[in-house]
Amino acid sequence: MKKLTLLLFLSTFISSTYAQTQLSAESWREDLRFLQQTVHQDYPFLFKKVTAEQFDTEVDKLYESIPGLKEHEIYTGLARIVASFQYGHTVLSFRGSPITYHKLPANLYHFSDGIYIEGVHKDYEQALGARVLKVEGVPVEEALAAIRPVVPAENGQFFKAYGLTYLCIPEVLHAQGISQELKNEVRLTLEKGGRVFDQTFTAVEAKGHDSPAEYGFTQPEGEWLASRDQSATPFYLKNLDKIYYYEYLPEHKTVYVRHSQIQDDPGEAIPAFYERVFDFIEKNDVERLVLDVRLNGGGNNYKNKPIVTGIIRTEKINQPGKFFVIIGRRTFSACQNLVNELDNYTNAIFVGEPTAENINFYGDNNRVELPNSKLAVYLSFAWWQDKPQWENGPWLAPHLAVDMSFEDYRSNRDPVLEAALNFSSDNFILDPMAYLTELYMAGRLDELESEAERMIKDPAYRFFDFEEELNNTGYRLLNSNQLEPALFVFQFITKLFPESANAWDSLAEANWKAGNTERAIEYYTKAIEMDPDGSIGENARAMLKKVKEGK
Repeated sequence: MKKLTLLLFLSTFISSTYAQTQLSAESWREDLRFLQQTVHQDYPFLFKKVTAEQFDTEVDKLYESIPGLKEHEIYTGLARIVASFQYGHTVLSFRGSPITYHKLPANLYHFSDGIYIEGVHKDYEQALGARVLKVEGVPVEEALAAIRPVVPAENGQFFKAYGLTYLCIPEVLHAQGISQELKNEVRLTLEKGGRVFDQTFTAVEAKGHDSPAEYGFTQPEGEWLASRDQSATPFYLKNLDKIYYYEYLPEHKTVYVRHSQIQDDPGEAIPAFYERVFDFIEKNDVERLVLDVRLNGGGNNYKNKPIVTGIIRTEKINQPGKFFVIIGRRTFSACQNLVNELDNYTNAIFVGEPTAENINFYGDNNRVELPNSKLAVYLSFAWWQDKPQWENGPWLAPHLAVDMSFEDYRSNRDPVLEAALNFSSDNFILDPMAYLTELYMAGRLDELESEAERMIKDPAYRFFDFEEELNNTGYRLLNSNQLEPALFVFQFITKLFPESANAWDSLAEANWKAGNTERAIEYYTKAIEMDPDGSIGENARAMLKKVKEGK
């Protein structure tokens, strides 16, 4: 089944010019109730990350507010309602909206060291390459938090990739309380070369004034400037007129493939392209393959098969340490299916940033038109499950976490590809839990603790959730009545994460089941003190009551 890429939806937000047609408050309310009823009747399965009760509460709040809102505030409110499902394919389209949206003539990008003006219209050249500190006087992190509810973000990576678009729309800035009035002039506080200064941008109508960006990066053409040094081009930005291409890197005995959509390139279909790639690998001195899908926002996941089966057949590279997949914040939709399948069936080592999609997710959508405003809402209906439910997660995380600073980007350095090319299993643990388990079984407990602490501090493992993985292991032991090793694991977690209320809550439960009532009471009390108003504290209070009652 074909899946439309996210870009199609986002473009409807920022690139359409709209007829000026005023609707009454009652008409907007009718549209809102229509949306609410449609979701409950035809799409109740979308209530996964938000409950029906929470959804209805937000609908009712917006319903009551509509008479006092301006139209752009109503549209943004509707966008919040739809975005609350937190599935990237479930989105409100602004095409046909009765208001013209505007956009700042700048392209922002979230690098490892902050948010920078990656590209800009020539009228604002002095802002090119500057780091954004504030938006209308609001610290940029607070501004991002304010607009986040409007973005149909599945996870933080999705928001990094696409949320900054909303930060450049004055109508959204006003509706979300960042600016105090609706205006086309937006003031950014910037830092460049050690100097902090304010730059006021005048927003322009979105349609016809989009930045010439491809896959999130500005291409310097016409009146637009890019911060990247144009004297060279990194591999991931080469040949962007093609959906995919490959290049042999003889000094590394590596074939590099950049594949940025799950669609056939007009010049060569996917099966034919990969047949050439694998034929080259078999006939030449190739020791590793790097498949770069960090820019790949999806397409048609039925086209993944020749990629996956071809890699499985090519034993020369389908070995540990020979096949690397670069993923990132734009890896989404049908490409999430691809990386899931590569993770399931090949020896892929993932490098870079986590993906923008949940591992299992709602994808394909139906277009639902609101009767009065004619706004298009896209509601997902197809559940894609490539992995068992216990392996689901907010994203597919890389084995080796690597990101890019602004200076890396500006100077054309690609630390992600460098990490793949220079990878050695001698200095990296691909499966931390298997390694820690091996140390435990061998009785090397001091080494177990020191190695766990080392990996937790190592940024290369920052997307591996050690606490959750260890906690799951502890509960598997506890549920199979292996009390002594379970107690060891939970105690171990509190050593590694002493500030975690959940760690103490879990240790309390293990002690309770082991008959250590006094310790259970002590640890539940500690969890409550650490999280008095949160869900962990609430659970600890309920469990503490059971313990004291002897249940």
